[in-house]
Amino acid sequence: MGAGGDSYPYGQHQLVRRIRSSDKLRKFGGVKDDLIVLKSIWLNKASGQDHASRLESFYGPQAHAYDRFRSSFLWGRKPLLAACSARLEHHGDDLIWVDLGGGTGENVDMMTEYMGLNRFKAVYIVDLCHSLCQQAKQKVQQKGWKNVHVVEGDACTFQPPEGIATLVTFSYSLSMVPPFHSAVDRAISYLDPNDGFLGVCDFYTSGRYDLPCRQLGFLRRFFWRATFDTDNIDVGPERRAYLDHRLSRVWEVNSQVLPVPVHGQYAAVLQGSIPYVPFLRAPYYVWIGRVPQLATIMAETKTEAPSGFPATFLYTQSWEDPRPDMQVLKINSRDEVLTLSSGGCNALNLLLHGAGHVVSVDCNPAQSALLELKATAIRQLDYEDVWAMFGEGRHPHIERLFETKLAPFLSQSANHFWRSRLWYFKRGLYYQGGMGNAIWMLQTIAVFLGMGHSLKRLAYAQTLEEQQAVWNSNWFVKFCKQGNPWLVDIAVRFLALIFLNRFVLWFGGGVPCKQYRLIHKDGLRISQYIARTLDGAAMNSHLRKDNYFYFNCCTGRFARESCPSYLKHDSFKQLKSSDIDKLEIMNGVFMQALMSRKFTKVILMDHVDWLDEQAASQLASRLADQVLPGGLVIWRSAALVPPYAKLIEHAGFEVKCLQKATDGYMDRVNMYCSFWVAQRK
Repeated sequence: MGAGGDSYPYGQHQLVRRIRSSDKLRKFGGVKDDLIVLKSIWLNKASGQDHASRLESFYGPQAHAYDRFRSSFLWGRKPLLAACSARLEHHGDDLIWVDLGGGTGENVDMMTEYMGLNRFKAVYIVDLCHSLCQQAKQKVQQKGWKNVHVVEGDACTFQPPEGIATLVTFSYSLSMVPPFHSAVDRAISYLDPNDGFLGVCDFYTSGRYDLPCRQLGFLRRFFWRATFDTDNIDVGPERRAYLDHRLSRVWEVNSQVLPVPVHGQYAAVLQGSIPYVPFLRAPYYVWIGRVPQLATIMAETKTEAPSGFPATFLYTQSWEDPRPDMQVLKINSRDEVLTLSSGGCNALNLLLHGAGHVVSVDCNPAQSALLELKATAIRQLDYEDVWAMFGEGRHPHIERLFETKLAPFLSQSANHFWRSRLWYFKRGLYYQGGMGNAIWMLQTIAVFLGMGHSLKRLAYAQTLEEQQAVWNSNWFVKFCKQGNPWLVDIAVRFLALIFLNRFVLWFGGGVPCKQYRLIHKDGLRISQYIARTLDGAAMNSHLRKDNYFYFNCCTGRFARESCPSYLKHDSFKQLKSSDIDKLEIMNGVFMQALMSRKFTKVILMDHVDWLDEQAASQLASRLADQVLPGGLVIWRSAALVPPYAKLIEHAGFEVKCLQKATDGYMDRVNMYCSFWVAQRK
């Protein structure tokens, strides 16, 4: 140590101080440049006889500072480049890219984060502004890019010498092209009709009546269109409407004001923040299209969870054992199957059993976002990445993986949901959501009460007999089974009041009030119901080798030999090869999905437990309309004899109870009182 505790060796103090001073000067210089840019944006007005001179008058004074300021302003560029590169991953190494309105060439530099520039035979940066082109030429020379060419020219007339382009991009430039129809038409004229993509990111305002996920309120529409108009930037809906008209939309995402507090860069990205301008959030979009194909994505519907639902999902896995379901349903390739999404595991399991088409629906958009992420991960990632995300529940590189491999293929609603919750995969996916939080709390209490080691021994027991011994030797289990009945009753009632009240059961276990009342109607206290569930699972199923439901509860992860079927290596390969494309994910109420087509198999789960008598009667009637003759409907209930079973029978089904909890252990979940099947007459 030096004098005064300074850890720098003698003689380096001056150097360190100079470095620090130069850093401060650079920061000061950066702020000065930013102020020049802000002055140009807010105070200077573009002037000139033609469009080129107007662009030069606007960008000329700020060209040297353009890249620094726009890096914290043009938030759509990275998602655009990531989405385009992901779609070009398997398109060979002889690509042509035309970046229209490419300015300083910063997009080309940013593209190197996602794919090598050596994959492009040629890259053309086309811009009408002389000062920006000069900056681009300097960058090309400094970087040593031999295949990148700067063209000072008009996007409405430019054509690459090769006569064809694999990728054409407008990055915050289409809104500055007055004859935008001509620019788009020209770009499409040389876009590869088979493998080409046209990508756009820009600021926007919606129309008064626009697609649901684009819709903005009156004040935002008026303010932002008027504000950008002062700089000759037209952010109205006409440009994107023309893109939709001329091309098949492949993917799009629109910025939003986040409904949950998020810190860091992701919040800025989603909201479109502006440097040095607090509170204002400029709306932007990213859009990718291609020459019209027979298949194109439909307009995405904007959905919100029903009132009373948490802001995230309730379940990270499906809490119904698929094994008895498959024994009853006997799925085949001719089956059109409707199921609820829940954690999505069982919907994927249906595909693995050969279903011709599976429609998975949930009224909670967060559950749909979870299943969509699983399906997208299966399509886009290697097995080990999928296992890390959904087997271990953690991935060390989730941010990069999401940006480059997953986000470019997610719907807007799933994009928004996951972009602000990637930390789930840092802290453990299976400790998130309603039930995940409850599991974390119970594990914490178990450790506090000295049962943490016992919980691990239970999960990792090598045999069922060893597991049974560990379970029965636990002091709390022994107290409940062998203790004084009066003391046990008092203790259990007290614990139920704290941990099994209706608030905890709903937000932690997804048990609604109607289902709670069905349990009580059978003469059971909720504590007795839970005790029967857990004791039956612990005594009759081997967690380590077979019961992945409760193994996950004990450990916060799955084991390779004890996991949902989609996480098995061979099953993953089967889904990835083609089966995953037979899955259709819907956001909305179950009735809406039921009415969308005819079905041969319907899995209600415990959905009808949640409905009142009128809604249950209406559902029974719709099932009769939409289930084909001979088709099967299965469900589980917290009641021994659910009142709606008769309603389904009267609607035209032959109804049969397959199992009751009073007969003993039911399945690996062991959470319901009865299991039913109904066949359409």
